[in-house]
Amino acid sequence: MTIQFKALPSEAVRALQRGGPDAYGHTPERRISDGDGVPCRHCMRNVAAGEGYLILAYRPFPELQPYAETGPIFLHAQECERAAEAEALPEMLESSDYIVRGYGKDDRIVYGSGAVTPTSDIAARAEALFERDDIAYIHVRSARNNCYQCRIERA
Repeated sequence: MTIQFKALPSEAVRALQRGGPDAYGHTPERRISDGDGVPCRHCMRNVAAGEGYLILAYRPFPELQPYAETGPIFLHAQECERAAEAEALPEMLESSDYIVRGYGKDDRIVYGSGAVTPTSDIAARAEALFERDDIAYIHVRSARNNCYQCRIERA
């Protein structure tokens, strides 16, 4: 099976970079990166030292419901190119491990699918989860703070 790591859609990101409201209706906060641990969820690379970035509330679900987690993410403040959908692990995933968790077609967590997974094992874990019929897509989230990183889908 082949998987694809998916970055945030450009249309949504451009609106935020232009000052549009985040998931809570607020204007994204602007900061300057120190170059350490500021992963952009659009180009899926870290924001380099000295570059501007946005902090905002993001909800990677189509509608409000009990499992629609909202949390902080980072984006480049200036327009960046969306990462290509690829089977390769995104450059921004630099921590030693992440939460890898499956969701159903109804956008609810599939209980028993979540696990803290070593970064080098994320693709294998995703492929194993996709062997299940009840998994529609997967989130990769920070193992320390639960922040959304990216989505994985079947290719």
